[in-house]
Parts: sequence; structure tokens; C-alpha cells
Amino acid sequence: MANNQKYALVTGATNGIGYELAKQFAQNQYNLLIVARSQEELDKTASEFKQQFGTEVVTIAKDLSLRESPFEVCNEIKAKGIQVDALVNNAGQGQYGEFVDTDINRELEIVDLNIGAYLILTKYFLREMVARNEGKVLNVSSVGSEIPGPLQAVYHATKAFVTSFSEAIRNETKNTNVTVTALLPGPTDTDFFHKADMEDAKMVKEGSKSDPATVAKDGYEGLMAGKDKVVSGLKNKVMAAAGNILPDNVVAEGMHQQAKPSDK
Repeated sequence: MANNQKYALVTGATNGIGYELAKQFAQNQYNLLIVARSQEELDKTASEFKQQFGTEVVTIAKDLSLRESPFEVCNEIKAKGIQVDALVNNAGQGQYGEFVDTDINRELEIVDLNIGAYLILTKYFLREMVARNEGKVLNVSSVGSEIPGPLQAVYHATKAFVTSFSEAIRNETKNTNVTVTALLPGPTDTDFFHKADMEDAKMVKEGSKSDPATVAKDGYEGLMAGKDKVVSGLKNKVMAAAGNILPDNVVAEGMHQQAKPSDK
């Protein structure tokens, strides 16, 4: 394997937006480090990418909602002596329902996955990137980061953290050749809603969902161009803009109506 090939680390890389982002890197001559919970799914994705693009794919099976797992990922990559040129924090989950009814342990898991893992991996690899004055970080946030999300209160709040955090560290590293980009997709056709038990929500049943391949292409191109924020899709650009213009209580009520089960 040629030593001059770059490596991209992608979390949540076996399905949805993460899978499509990994594919973008693979078809653009990056080697891959892919992280997900299931070794079986990782192996399947790895052999597919190797066959299709001739790229080197290293798999790391970890549940990133466990506090020690992201540290273990960093250590494993260090032990292999691999330099991460692009870090893609994508793994994330949500939970559907009124906050008074939802499971706090599940929510803490979501916070550890959607925030904790992003923090740990970014801290580790951003330090290396800044030290060598080169590298790219893509944090997959959500258009939900711009607006309150009744019935997904914790998920939207974790994504607000991701967008704010990305913008802050982008500013801190502005005098380097390292760039930090936040990708803000809207509702996308992935298994996110199934995992969140949210399939009956009006926005899911009746709304149009973005194609994850399109979202990933927008994200990849934005990252390569060094953009600070990429909102994928016109409808989502409108939603993000409304979130910045309209009063929060109006936006929250609108989101609440969209998130309710469609038969109510």
C-alpha cells in the first residue's frame, strides 16, 4: 500500500449518511478507518469498498455510546501508526417521545454518543492536525440544531451542541490549515427514525426525506471546500433560516405539530 494515501476516519459508517460519506472518501482515493457497533456490518462494508474502489479499509467495532470506547478507538489507531487526515464524526441516535416519559438512561447514552464521542475523537485528532498544520474535521449535526425539537428534546439539544462546538473550534483553528465543517442534514431516508421509534411521526410518514447519498455528497464537497456550515437541501435551508428568524416558541410549536403521530 502506498504511504502517500490519506486516511479518513468515519464513525457510524455502515449505514445511512455515514456509509455514504465513507463511500465519498473511498471513491476519492482515501483509505478508510470505519467505526460501527457490528463487526459483521463493518466487514461487509469493508469488502464492498475494497472491491469497488481498491481502497484500504480498517474496521474498528465499538459502541461509541460507552465512555471508554472513543478513547479505545484513538489508541487503536495510534497503535497502528495511522495518520488521520479527515475525521468524520457521524454516529448519532435519537429518542422519540415527551421528555417526562422517555428513558433517562437511554438519553444519557445518546448524550455520550452524540456529544461525548464527538468531543473525545475531535480532541485527539484535532491536536494532531493542528500540530502538523493540516487536516479536516466534519461534524455531522442536524438542521434540528438550529431549532427546538419537542418530542426529540434531547436529540435536538445534542445537535445544537455539535453545531456550536464546531463553530467555536473552527474559529480557534482559523490561523491554521485545519478546517472544521458542520453538516446539517434535515430528515433523511435512513434507519434513524426506526431506531428512535419515530416512524409514526407526521414528518416521517408524510414529509419528504432527503437521499443520504445527496446529503453525503454535499457534506464531502463542503468539507473539501473548507466551508463552515453545510445545510443540505433547499427545504432544510428554509427550515434553518426560519429557526433563526421566527421566535423560538413559534418554531417549537411548529416542530411539535410535525413530530406528532400522523393520525392524531
